[in-house]
Amino acid sequence: MAYQSKDLSVLAYANGFTLWHYTTGDAAAAVDGAGYFNAAADMLRAGDIIIANVDAASAPKAGLFLVSTVSGGVVDVSDMTQVGGANTD
Repeated sequence: MAYQSKDLSVLAYANGFTLWHYTTGDAAAAVDGAGYFNAAADMLRAGDIIIANVDAASAPKAGLFLVSTVSGGVVDVSDMTQVGGANTD
């Protein structure tokens, strides 16, 4: 799959910082790949955080992506920091 603008939404905005939510069937490794969010370059800023639900269709995971840089229409996000761990129940 690829970035879908309909799946990116603002959760909060304050002092030049935006907290986003994004959901996708893509794996975290695809989402943090170079240029995945380029179509959103006009909205995202370095320092923004994206809360994401990834692998939604197969093995759902959740985590945080930090928007590292936005320059010349190119968006780079950090590797996902996963929230939660193995369910041992």
